[in-house]
Amino acid sequence: MKNITFAQYEKQLMKDKAFREVAAKLEPEFQLARSLIAARIKKNLTQAQLARKAKTDQASISRLEGASARPSFAFLSKVADALGAKLTVRFDL
Repeated sequence: MKNITFAQYEKQLMKDKAFREVAAKLEPEFQLARSLIAARIKKNLTQAQLARKAKTDQASISRLEGASARPSFAFLSKVADALGAKLTVRFDL
């Protein structure tokens, strides 16, 4: 079996129309996850530290960062407050 990088693997996957459609549909969740991870790292916090500040558990932060959760606006607001960040939601046309 040949070793390939993730970028190479992703390029192969993107040739599949069904995969591209699913990836496009999930993009907002991945954008949220990337944004949260970047903000947490910028604040030099671990998931556990952020969870304590947001009065939640580390598993909830992990699910959010792993894009495997459908968080409420209230939960996102709580995490944003814990980060000292502004939560912005918008509709792009």
